[in-house]
Parts: sequence; C-alpha cells; structure tokens
Amino acid sequence: MFYQVLKYVLLGPLLRLVFRPRIEGLEHVPEEGAAIIAGNHLSFADHFVMPAIVPRRVTFLAKAEYFTGPGLKGRLTAAFFRGVGQIPVDRSGGRASRAAISSGLAVLRKGRLLGIYPEGTRSHDGRLYKGRTGVASMAIRAGVPVVPCAMIGTFEAQPTGRRLPRIMRITIRFGAPLDFSRYAGMADDRIALRAVTDEIMYAILTLSGQEYVDVYTGEAKAAAQERARAKGRRGQNGGDGLPTA
Repeated sequence: MFYQVLKYVLLGPLLRLVFRPRIEGLEHVPEEGAAIIAGNHLSFADHFVMPAIVPRRVTFLAKAEYFTGPGLKGRLTAAFFRGVGQIPVDRSGGRASRAAISSGLAVLRKGRLLGIYPEGTRSHDGRLYKGRTGVASMAIRAGVPVVPCAMIGTFEAQPTGRRLPRIMRITIRFGAPLDFSRYAGMADDRIALRAVTDEIMYAILTLSGQEYVDVYTGEAKAAAQERARAKGRRGQNGGDGLPTA
C-alpha cells in the first residue's frame, strides 16, 4: 500500500514535476512476467525516477548502508527504502555477493521486475564504468530477459554530494530486451558471465551515449581520491614535493 501511495500520490507526481521526464522505449518493459531492468547509475535520484514511470512495480537491490544508518534519521531512511520496495545488499563481495544474487533470484521467481545497476555504485564523474557480473548470473540462472535502461541528465540534476536536485528535464530510455538463453547452464562460467555483462553494458552505453571506462567504479573513485590527496600534499609543500620555508 505504501508503495502505491508513494508512487501515484506523493513521490511520483513530485518527480514528474521536477524532472519532466522524457520517456523513450517504455514498450520494451514486459507487461507481465519476470525480467531484469539494468541501468546506468548517475544520481541518488535514479532510485526513484525510473520506478516512478514504469507501470509495474520495480524492486531494486540497494546498498545495505541505506538501511543501517544511526538514530531516528537512519530508521526513517530504512523504513522509506523498504517501503519503496528496495532490498538491502552487502557489497563487500564473496558470500555477500552470493546473498545478493539469491535475493535477486527470489524476486524473479515471483515473476516480478528486478532493477539493478551493474556498475555497483554511482558514477562519480558521469562516465559509464565496467559492469559487475552479478546481473549476468541472475539473468542466466533465472532465464529472464534483461532490459537495458539509460538515465540521461540525472548526473547534471543531482551529482554526488548535492542534496537537492536541480529542476531540469531528464530522459529515461529503454532498449529492446536482451535474450541470454544461449548461455543456459553456464552461470558458473567466468567467461560467459563476463560476455553477458559486457553485452549488457554495451547496450546501456548505446542508449546513454556516455564515455565508457573499462575499470570498476570503486577503483576509479579510489584513484581519483588519491590524486586529489596527492595534489593537496603538493600544494602544502609549495608544489614541488618539498617543505616550504
């Protein structure tokens, strides 16, 4: 009930007013049956804008940090994310990754739409980064199509660190469903998983027109932070790495 009220009465109309989304290819989203919607991830707003315009309910796998914040604010945030149909996942890898895949498969077995960001986290600079293979594992194991989705303009509307979004128009573009039935029985094959993931990322890239970077987002963020720290140290030392007088 909360999901319906939020989507059609509260959050949905507000998002449409703020972003005036231009929707392209919505006919590619299946009207019934299980499917994965795999999209790029540019902004915190992505969690809400795309589900708000898809007629069916979309269940997203969201990072566990949204559900574990301290105090009243943390409890309210967790309640909100659960209310909008998001499932907490631990992104630390290993057993946590397997648990996330199990959670996604449970959604698909119920014949529902599962939303996922193959990059794993938001892009810090608006570019598209290498996808993680969890989406491929779920698509192959569940035998469901993957609908590529591109969010265009949400990075400019609400980049990382900006609390409130700018009022501007965005585009949400869906591509034709991708069929990976030819990989049936290969969900544990690393080469197959990478091939499927790369095909999904290429479809997203084609829709979004972003610049592609063949490294994981987390690695790129860490490298950018290290460059910023090194630049700061050079500035403190007079620009040449030597202490100033």
